[in-house]
Parts: sequence; C-alpha cells; structure tokens
Amino acid sequence: MARKETITKDEILNAAFQMTREDGFSQVSARTLAAKAGCSTQPIFRVYKNMEELGDDLYGKAIAFFHDYYDNFPKTSDTPFVNMGLAYIRFAQEEQQLFKLLFIAENRHGKSLYDLLNGDKGSVVKEINNAKFYGCKDPSGMFMRMWIFIHGSACMSLTGDYDLQEDDTVKLLEESYKAFLNV
Repeated sequence: MARKETITKDEILNAAFQMTREDGFSQVSARTLAAKAGCSTQPIFRVYKNMEELGDDLYGKAIAFFHDYYDNFPKTSDTPFVNMGLAYIRFAQEEQQLFKLLFIAENRHGKSLYDLLNGDKGSVVKEINNAKFYGCKDPSGMFMRMWIFIHGSACMSLTGDYDLQEDDTVKLLEESYKAFLNV
C-alpha cells in the first residue's frame, strides 16, 4: 500500500514564498525549503523538476501578490501616477525582499518592468490615459519621467536613504507631476 502524500505543491510553494519574503529568494534551497515545509527534499522534487521550475512558480506568486497589494492600496490622489508611485514606494518599504525579486533582480522571467507594473488590468495604461484626460500632452513621456523618480525613490528606501512620511511623498509626487508638465 502506497504512503499517503502529506505535503502538497501549494504548501511547498507557500513555504518558499514565505522564505523569500523574509530572507530573499537566494536563501531558498531544496534543503532549507524542506526544513521550512517540514518534509524531506523528496516531495519538493516530486512536484517540481528542479529549483528553477519552483522559481518560476514563486515568481508568478510574487507578481500576483504585488498586484493584489496595488489593487487594494488606498487611492487618495487624483493626480496621475501619484497613487501608483505611493503604492510602489510603500511596497519597497514593506516587502523589501519581494521588491528586490520583482523589480531589481536581473532575471525577471521574460518580463519588463512595464509588463510587471501594467499587469492584466492595465494599471500603467490607466494612469497614462488619466494623464491624457487631465491635459498632459505627452502622457507616455510623463510616465517615463515619473517612473524614473518613483523607482529611484523606492530603491532609496531599500538602503534606508528614503525617510519621507506618506504625506510628504504624496506632495513630492504631485509637485513632480506638475513640474514635469512644463517640460
């Protein structure tokens, strides 16, 4: 009689995701994952061909987590790109390891930063259209200007060099948008 499975693919993936959130993906190995999941390495390699395949699923889970985070982030400003920027910066502050995995790592599993941000719901496209609606003559160019500022701020938060409060960040994003309108 065959032994009953005691750990599922979802449980393995969830353990790897938790490890990544806490310590970064570089700390996830078959042995450390098995210890976290409370199993041997055998169940891991029963459901995944190799650690790269696990990494692909983990990356997809991290993308979904970011999009849920963004979708549920309070939208408080009417100024284009401000809510997106604030959510992105806060994500970098609160989820440093996931931010590094998604937005800093060289391997983005074939996705550009634009693809990651835009997602299935067209988040960037909505912001660009919003900028156009509010009279921006070059909304795609505005996105690029704002994005350089937003991404830089988020990266600064990883090193502890970004210490602005939320109200200050909103004000800075709104002022930047208005200043870039005149470029």
